[in-house]
Amino acid sequence: MAGTITEKIFRARCGREVTAGEVVMAPVSGAMIHDITGPLAIEKFYEMGGEKVFDPSKIIMLFDHQVPADSLNAAENQKKMRSFAREQGIHNYDIREGVCHQVTLEKGRVCPGDIIIGSDSHTCMYGAVGAFATGVGSTDMGFALRYGCLYFRVPESIRADVTGRFEKRVGAKDLILRIIKDITVDGATYKAVEFTGDTIGSLNMAGRMTCCNMAIEMGGKAGIVPPDQVTREYLAGRCACPDRDLVSDKDAEYSSWRSYDVGDLVPQVAVPHNVDQVVDVDQVAGTPVDQVFIGSCTNGRFEDLQEAAEVLGNRSFADDIRVLVIPASKAEYLKALRSGIIEQFVEAGALVEAPCCGPCMGGSFGLIASGEVSFSTSNRNFRGRQGSAEGKVYLGSAATAAATAIYGRITDPREVR
Repeated sequence: MAGTITEKIFRARCGREVTAGEVVMAPVSGAMIHDITGPLAIEKFYEMGGEKVFDPSKIIMLFDHQVPADSLNAAENQKKMRSFAREQGIHNYDIREGVCHQVTLEKGRVCPGDIIIGSDSHTCMYGAVGAFATGVGSTDMGFALRYGCLYFRVPESIRADVTGRFEKRVGAKDLILRIIKDITVDGATYKAVEFTGDTIGSLNMAGRMTCCNMAIEMGGKAGIVPPDQVTREYLAGRCACPDRDLVSDKDAEYSSWRSYDVGDLVPQVAVPHNVDQVVDVDQVAGTPVDQVFIGSCTNGRFEDLQEAAEVLGNRSFADDIRVLVIPASKAEYLKALRSGIIEQFVEAGALVEAPCCGPCMGGSFGLIASGEVSFSTSNRNFRGRQGSAEGKVYLGSAATAAATAIYGRITDPREVR
C-alpha cells in the first residue's frame, strides 16, 4: 500500500497497515517535558494512578523557559521536576544545556522513524531528522508518561516541494515564512507538512530544523524532512540509529501538493500580530525598532549566529536599541565562543545571555514595554508574546535581524555592504 513518510512511520510503530485519518494507539519512542509544562504533566501522571514511568530512559526533561529561576513559582516548579527525576531514575535530565528542542536533537535522543511527543508545540522541530514529532497537552503527556503510548489520528500530509538556489543572505527562515504566508496559520491544521525537493536536500540540519520548527505556525501536527545523507552525518556519533529507508511513495496521497522556487525569494518579514502576515522586507524597511532578539529554538544555532556576524562585520549595533543574543544551547554557544563570534557581538554592543528561551515566550527576561517594537528571529509574533500586549513583534531571519540592529530600523540585509 502506497504511503507518505508519516503513514509509514505509524505503520512501523503500530505493526500494521494504517492510513491517514485512522485513529490508532501508538507507542512513543520518547517523551519530552520542560520546566513550564513538566509540572502539570507530572501532576496528571499521579492523578492517573502513576507510580513508575513507562521507561525512564525514554523520558527527556529540560529546563529552558525560566532559567535560572526568575520567580518563586519557577523555583518551586523546577524543584518538583528535580524530585520527580530522582524518584523515577530519569537520567535524560538537563538543567543547563539550553533550549529543549535543540538539546533533544543534538544529544541524539531522536532517530528517523521515531514517534516523539513533547509538552511544547515546537516539538515538531524533531521532524528535521525524519521523525514524527508533535506537541501534546499535559493530560496526554501524563498518560504517555505512565503508559508509553498515546492515541493519534494519523495525519494527512501536505507536500511542500522546494526548488531553486537562495540569493545571498536569503535562507531557510525566509522560506518557511513564505510557505506560512501561502498555507496560512490554520491551513495545515492537524496535517503533517512534508518538506521535499532539491532545495531542502541541500539545506544543512540547521535550516531543516528552522522549517520543521515552524510547521506548527501553519497549524501543522508535524513537520518532517525525509532522512538522507545530511541526516546521517548529523546523527553520526550522537546516537546509534538504524539506517531506515524512509521516503514517501511516488503514488502516495497528499491533501495538497505545493511547489516553491526560492530563486526569486527575498528576505521575508512577518508583521504584527500573526505569523502568516508576511511581506517582502522592502514593504517594512525603515520601521524603527527598540529591541532585536537573535536566538530561540528557531534561529539560535551557530549557523544563525554566523549569518548575523557576517552581516555585522566590524560595525557596532545602533546605540539606542537593545540587542539580545541567546545561543540555543551550550554546544552552540561554545562553537560561537571559540569562533570569536561572541566577542564580536559583545564588542558591537549586544547582551549575550546563557542558552535559554529568553524573551521568546515573554515569560522571563528581555520583555518589551507598551508601544515598543521588537525584531525577533523567534517563531511567534502574537500580541503580548514578548511582553506588553501594546508592543509589536516582527519576525525575520538572523541576517535581517543583524542588519536591523545595525541601523535601528528594519533593514534589508542585502543592502549592508
